[in-house]
Amino acid sequence: MVNSSGFGRRAVSLALCGLAAGCTGLPQPPVTRLPVDPTLGFADPTRQAIIHASYVFPQPASLRGNPVEAAQAISEAEHLAVELRYGPRWVEMSPLVPMAFAQAREEWRGALGIAPEAAPQAVIDAMTAVRLALAAQNPPGAAAALRPPVVAPGGAASLQRLAELPPLPRTAWASQMAMQEMWRIQRQDSRNRPWL
Repeated sequence: MVNSSGFGRRAVSLALCGLAAGCTGLPQPPVTRLPVDPTLGFADPTRQAIIHASYVFPQPASLRGNPVEAAQAISEAEHLAVELRYGPRWVEMSPLVPMAFAQAREEWRGALGIAPEAAPQAVIDAMTAVRLALAAQNPPGAAAALRPPVVAPGGAASLQRLAELPPLPRTAWASQMAMQEMWRIQRQDSRNRPWL
């Protein structure tokens, strides 16, 4: 268990780093965006990503043969690896969670041939294009969305790898940790602000 006083120190450190970056012209922290899916009934794509990822990655059979679901899960993992580390909403989350996602990124990127240096948003955009193309019954369009330098070898071969996603235990562990922490923060907030 992480000492709760560590959360306060982490929040202050992140705030100071943000101020320093703004004042010195240093690069701003990365930002990623997931598309909002109104059919899911969630107003918050990050919370939905945590819930969905924590469900599907521990059950790899739910992803095999289902490239639409796999593409969604990979885009969520890419988003969470950035958002849970840099997003100001998540400063109360244990620092072990973003560390776990940083370590797991090599696992899911290696399984799909995603370039280690690929920008997370480029991966999210490619996976979103795959989902939209497959939903429109356009497999060639989905294959075309997977191309170098983001994904190698690209095309139909990469789409097949997405459909045959192997178990990703480190990614599953990171996703479950994020879920546990999200509920912990929510319970803590409801105790601290019972009138909400």
